[in-house]
Amino acid sequence: MKKKLSDSVSQYLTNSGISCEQVYTYQAAVQKIEESSFDGVIIDIGLPDGSGIDLISHIKQKKYDASLIIISARNSIEDKVEGLTTGADDFLVKPFHLSELNARVNAIVRRKKFNNKEVLDFNELSVHIQARTVFVNEKKVYLTKKEFDLLVYFISNQGKTITKEAIAFSLWRNNADLAASGDIIYTHIKNMRKKLVDGGCKDYVNAIYGIGYKFGA
Repeated sequence: MKKKLSDSVSQYLTNSGISCEQVYTYQAAVQKIEESSFDGVIIDIGLPDGSGIDLISHIKQKKYDASLIIISARNSIEDKVEGLTTGADDFLVKPFHLSELNARVNAIVRRKKFNNKEVLDFNELSVHIQARTVFVNEKKVYLTKKEFDLLVYFISNQGKTITKEAIAFSLWRNNADLAASGDIIYTHIKNMRKKLVDGGCKDYVNAIYGIGYKFGA
């Protein structure tokens, strides 16, 4: 991916709450992927020192657990079939709207994270991932975007003791230090708990003094 486009993509995704790292060549991508763990990788087919298809093959051979999106200036069926057959999760043709790329990144990472589940159930709670809606005993409860993300994070980590720092990094990313040091997390959790309890849900959020929280019965 050319630097100008890569910078635009990275800035847009970062502003949307997604932490990004950039490289511009096949070799740099291989090194970065081997050094770090990523939820998703956006791959340009046309790299200056190799092919994006070969990079996908490398990722799959190494069994790295990352969702993969191909972007390409070429809109041929052959390219799309080859990319998806090699192991990509999605294919986007240039030029594209950054909002569409953002939506696709969130969709494929979400599907992989929840094993393609669209609904998370926990006792009387039912959380619809795609629709971003929450039901308590089939009665809808209205949460803000951040409250919804908190609930999904808690259900995904039920039974684990979660530090404020972990919550802040997962939900606030670039503002994690600010979120962890102030009352932001406490306020969002308090509001989420009240809405759920008022809706008829048991209070499953347990504060662990000096550490963080644990979600569970």
